Amino acid sequence: MAKPIFAPARYFLLLAGLLILLLAGASGARAQSCNEDLAVFGKKRNTEIEALNAISKSHGGKLDPVGACPHFRAMGAIESQMLAYLTKNKEWCNIPDDFINGFKANTEKTAGISKQACELAEKVKKMQSQGGGLAGGGNLPPPPKLPAGPL
Repeated sequence: MAKPIFAPARYFLLLAGLLILLLAGASGARAQSCNEDLAVFGKKRNTEIEALNAISKSHGGKLDPVGACPHFRAMGAIESQMLAYLTKNKEWCNIPDDFINGFKANTEKTAGISKQACELAEKVKKMQSQGGGLAGGGNLPPPPKLPAGPL
């Protein structure tokens, strides 16, 4: 009679062990899935950051608003998508509220910079189309005459 008592206990222990292994595997798979998804967003975002750095480097450390605007817009869109993912999968990916709040603040900051850069780019393009450009001309007064002869 001892066998029937121990057989269900073994069965229960075996099922409990399998359940623990499945849950551990699921949380590992869950974490891996989140990491892979976030890595895709991160790679896209880094591509835009590298492009902005290249623009800055080619203009003596200053960003050209005309060239930077599309990259800021793209980065803002990527960060917005990433924020939506983080918010939606907060529980699934075990993401702390502090991280999401910090990322949200960063996304808003990027949106503000993007807005400024694109507004400035629009003004620059408008000036260039009117003949003003950055090099002078258009509605700007002529440059002052420099004195001739020895100083």
